[in-house]
Amino acid sequence: MAEDNSSDVSSAFGILLDEIDAEIDRIKEASSELIRLDDYKQARKALARAEKLGIFRDRVAALREEWERLISGEIEEEREYPQRRRAPVKVRRDMGKLPAGVTTPSEAYRLPILRALVEMGGSARARDVLARVFEIMRPILKEVDYEPLTSSRGELRWHNTAEWVRWDLVQEGLMKGDSPRGIWEISEKGREYLESLSKDT
Repeated sequence: MAEDNSSDVSSAFGILLDEIDAEIDRIKEASSELIRLDDYKQARKALARAEKLGIFRDRVAALREEWERLISGEIEEEREYPQRRRAPVKVRRDMGKLPAGVTTPSEAYRLPILRALVEMGGSARARDVLARVFEIMRPILKEVDYEPLTSSRGELRWHNTAEWVRWDLVQEGLMKGDSPRGIWEISEKGREYLESLSKDT
C-alpha cells in the first residue's frame, strides 16, 4: 500500500506560506525605515515587491486549498455533479490572505484614519490612532477581520490592513512620511482632501 504523504504536503504549503509572510513583513519593516529616511523611491520599489509577493502568496494559498480539496475528494465530487452549487468553503485562520469581499475592503480604512488624526490634533502615536480607527470601524468590521495572521506575531487582520493603508496614504501625500518613529501624522494635503470631501457631502 502506498504511503499517504498528504499531511506532509499540507505542512509544506504551510511552511512556504509562513516564509512568504515573513518576507513580506521584512519588506514592510524595511519600507518603514526607508520612508523615515525620506528615500521614497526605494520605499516605493520595496512596496511594489511586497505587492508582487502578496499576489504570489495568494496563488500558493489557492493551490493549498485545491490540494486539500483534492485529497478530501471534493474536486471529484464537483466534476461528477457540476450543476450543483456548493456551500461556501469555511475560511481557515491559517490560510492567510482571503478572497476579495470576505474582509472589510482596505478603502474603508482611509477616511477613518485621516479623521482620527484630525480629531487627535493632526498627529498621534500609531497605537492610539489605531484604537480610534477601531472605534470608528467597529460597526462594519467583519468576523474574519479579527482573526490573527499566522506569521505576523499574532497581529489581527484589520490591524495589518490599517497599517498597509497608512503606507498608501503616505505614498499619496495625504500623510507625512517623515514623522518620528511610531507617530502617524496627517499632511496639509490630507486635511485639504478631507475638507473637499465634506464640501461635496
